Amino acid sequence: MIHPTAIVEPGAQLGADVRIGPLAYVAATAVLGDGCILAPHAVVLDHTTLGARCTVHSCAVIGDLPQDLSFGGEPSYVVAGDDCTFREGVTIHRGTKPGTTTRIGHHVFMMANSHAAHNCEVGDHVIMANGTLLGGYVTVGERSFIGGGAAVHQFCHIGRLAMVGAMGTITKDLPPFCTSLSSANSRVGGLNLVGLRRAGLDAAQRAQIKQAFATLYRSGLNTSQAQDRLRAETGNPFAAEFAEFLAQATRGICRPSFDIATASDA
Repeated sequence: MIHPTAIVEPGAQLGADVRIGPLAYVAATAVLGDGCILAPHAVVLDHTTLGARCTVHSCAVIGDLPQDLSFGGEPSYVVAGDDCTFREGVTIHRGTKPGTTTRIGHHVFMMANSHAAHNCEVGDHVIMANGTLLGGYVTVGERSFIGGGAAVHQFCHIGRLAMVGAMGTITKDLPPFCTSLSSANSRVGGLNLVGLRRAGLDAAQRAQIKQAFATLYRSGLNTSQAQDRLRAETGNPFAAEFAEFLAQATRGICRPSFDIATASDA
């Protein structure tokens, strides 16, 4: 299952039924879980662990050094969960501080030429479309979607089930369940209603999310006031999730693109 032109360094740990294609490379401290597939020219470097059934397509490089001038060469890590797909040209970099880790969750789909920088935390079932860029220390919540060509500034947080529009720029934190506009900088256009339905949230749950969204973006309250109001909505678990996200938003949050008096939830 290993092509004769592939290079697997002594010490690399390979699970059962691993397939490695022509001219692929696996470093000495890499770990590949059961059923992993490396396409021709795929590269898995030192201190990288891939879970079961991950697929690394041609010319993807997983576990290279961080692009950080402060990096001193000490061991740091990339850890990916099970059932991930890394398409052509994907790059994922190790943590920049000694002993730190860039983490990719389970069932993550990174499309061609997308990039996760050092110390990113990417949740389960995240989809990153072609050419998307995550700066260092970015956190992406589970089941979020990042549109093609979008870029997320370092240290930003993307909440779960959020959607970043294609060619958009995120320099503030994007709250959960929200959609940012395409070709815009940190502007919220509404809720990710399609994503909420696909995730199995029923009409009552979506109504609670809409209520919390209205408190945050359509009430005229500032962020601190909205956080207090959301915490007071004790019967709405999604309001509590919004409030907790605001409490941890160190860069501020994306602002609305709409007039609060006439805004739609769509």
